[in-house]
Amino acid sequence: MKVSLLDVNLLIALAWPSHIHHRDAQAWFSRSAAGGWATCPLTQCAFVRISANRKIIPEAVTPREALTLLGKMISLETHSFWKDDLTVLDKHIPAALLVGHRQITDAYLLGLALHHDGQLVTFDGGILDLLPSNSSHRKALHIVEPRLI
Repeated sequence: MKVSLLDVNLLIALAWPSHIHHRDAQAWFSRSAAGGWATCPLTQCAFVRISANRKIIPEAVTPREALTLLGKMISLETHSFWKDDLTVLDKHIPAALLVGHRQITDAYLLGLALHHDGQLVTFDGGILDLLPSNSSHRKALHIVEPRLI
């Protein structure tokens, strides 16, 4: 089983019960985390930034409290930390397929997952628009389908 790099949306949904996809994130985590999951500096920083922003998280906490929460999450044995050890020009990053500025972070995280022989896990099905149907990058992407309420 491949280790799963969680994007920030999945991390936020997992941590915050008020998030619309909290149950979906927890269900995925319950089924899949035993196979290993990962964060990287990019996703960790974004988690702290968003968790401390009251415009996004109504029950937002201070950055220090967000760091503590993140620390508890990543203390699980199944967690791995992946260094951001790629340049955005790395062969694993589907840069040639980029058409908009909002895609670069997704492309980078997907490339990082490929580099570590893992998979990027996200709610963002729009990432598929970045990849042709025959792209080898698709093997490193798992879209969590949220349940309709």
